[in-house]
Amino acid sequence: MNYEDVQKLSNAASGKITLLNTNFGKYFMRAVMAGFFIDVAMIFSNVVGNVFSGTFPEWGKFLGALVFSIAVLLISLVGGELFTGNNLVMAFGAYDKKVSWGDVGKVWGISYIGNFVGCLIFALIFVWAGASGTADYYAGFINNKLTIPVGQMFFRAVLCNFFVCLGVLCGIKLKSEAAKFLMIVMCISAFVISGFEHCIANMGTFVTALCLVPGLSIPAILKSMVVVTLGNMVGGAVLLAWPLRKMSADK
Repeated sequence: MNYEDVQKLSNAASGKITLLNTNFGKYFMRAVMAGFFIDVAMIFSNVVGNVFSGTFPEWGKFLGALVFSIAVLLISLVGGELFTGNNLVMAFGAYDKKVSWGDVGKVWGISYIGNFVGCLIFALIFVWAGASGTADYYAGFINNKLTIPVGQMFFRAVLCNFFVCLGVLCGIKLKSEAAKFLMIVMCISAFVISGFEHCIANMGTFVTALCLVPGLSIPAILKSMVVVTLGNMVGGAVLLAWPLRKMSADK
């Protein structure tokens, strides 16, 4: 990364905390909208998987991964505050000493809550709309998702946000919308098809599953959310943001 790219990320971090401090309502609405966009992708991906589950499940997985990319595409092109993307941007700003770690925690916390509100609202609307006949599909995978060993769950989350933040970085760095589209689709579909864990996508998935699948364990869901959230934070803030700042040219 050259100095211009360092400035883009650091300025983005400064802009986020400035907006949050000066116009909380506007910032929170952006976080809610990001939750909406994640649920759009979650719905699209799972409905595609359900359509192909009885005939060509491997194609369902592949196409479901591709269409999930719409989440970060919408956030990049329309706007929104995504917690996992903020793991990269805010940590980078802190490493560059453009924001404080207190600012980082504030942005992370508010964007996480806003994302949850958006995911909750949109997932409930999806369920009330009939959930496109996906109840059996959710029942077929949700328990396996909740019983992943904790160590594997954590590192799947670390890898997930490494890929997601690469997509976010491409959205910030690249100027051509065609280039943004290609790189975001490649990065996001890679984490989905690999079976990695994304805490915000899981919010929508778990809300939907709780409404459709009887007998799900609330403690197991909460444990998954905690482990995956921590793993996503490490993937974006440590595994990607820290080495990016260290390898960047100072000026």
